[in-house]
Amino acid sequence: MNPESYDRAVHVKQFDDTKTGVKGLVDSGITTIPRFFIHPPETLSALEPNSTTRPDPQLIPTIDLSGLRPTIVEKIARASRELGIFQVVNHGIEAEVLERVIGAIKGFHEQPAEIKARVYRRDMNRGVSFFSNIDLFHSKAASWRDTLQVKLGPTLPELDEIPEICRNEVVEWNQNVTKLGEVLMELLCEGLGVDMGRLKEMEFLRGRTMVAHYYPYCPQPDLTVGTASHTDPRALTILLQDQTGGLQVKCGEEWMDVKPVPGALVINIGDILQIMSNDEYKSVDHRVLANASREPRISVAVFFNSSDRDSLHGPLPELISPEKPALFRQFSYTDYMRRFFTKELDGNSLVNYYRLSGRE
Repeated sequence: MNPESYDRAVHVKQFDDTKTGVKGLVDSGITTIPRFFIHPPETLSALEPNSTTRPDPQLIPTIDLSGLRPTIVEKIARASRELGIFQVVNHGIEAEVLERVIGAIKGFHEQPAEIKARVYRRDMNRGVSFFSNIDLFHSKAASWRDTLQVKLGPTLPELDEIPEICRNEVVEWNQNVTKLGEVLMELLCEGLGVDMGRLKEMEFLRGRTMVAHYYPYCPQPDLTVGTASHTDPRALTILLQDQTGGLQVKCGEEWMDVKPVPGALVINIGDILQIMSNDEYKSVDHRVLANASREPRISVAVFFNSSDRDSLHGPLPELISPEKPALFRQFSYTDYMRRFFTKELDGNSLVNYYRLSGRE
């Protein structure tokens, strides 16, 4: 094809208009991926692991939440400062619940296309949305995944808005993950030396969004990604991943696998908490490889953010001192999200946009 004759916008719109997502492409029997899914050489070359310097996945700690509280606080604080990510076990959510959630999300994505199409939309203000690539129309390249998004808080959507095939599981997951989110926020606050209810008081338990990703088989996994590298524009993320693997985090200049641990949940720090902690905690850069397996990969992330979108956020006052002045300026979460969604999901964190100059 003549490069000058390729109109990316036309092809992207044609794909979006099908309302069948990436799975629709796979179901059609394609053996080569559409051109707008192919990532630039610099992205693809970074997917190739350097076996001599690749970090050991064991560096990501798995923390037992049934242990002694001072030990748990110390381990979580250290992981949040050094890596921005950790896994938790004995978190109070039964293994059967985790399995039901994964199964229900898989079931949603594997329904007939005409059923899923009823909730296919790009209006992110709706309670429930099914789409492929939130940044489809303004990214350099699309990623090989589909997503079901449900706004869990401050209040759930009307029950009949949530697809029936996963309705009960989403409601149950919301209840469980809210309880765990409160526990984790208290532990993270203790690790910073601030009142353990501080994040809850600021409504960070109420602003919850679930994104349930489906990564189908990719016929050319060396030409695209499942999710491009990025940091989360949130305070905290709780992630349930199946046992397929593919999630990676950046450790220094190298990428490290986040190995699935049976029964564990992955916890990562987002940009907002890095800023509020005045750089004590680290927002972690992460990505997902395209799925080369015939079995789909399922992951379910819940993002926690303040439901108070218009108040100003910045470093917590109790973490500012003459010895460590504020490293970031204040901003509203509305402003933050507007900036996030008008750029592509390409790994460029907004943390440094709000950093006060001369203090990097």
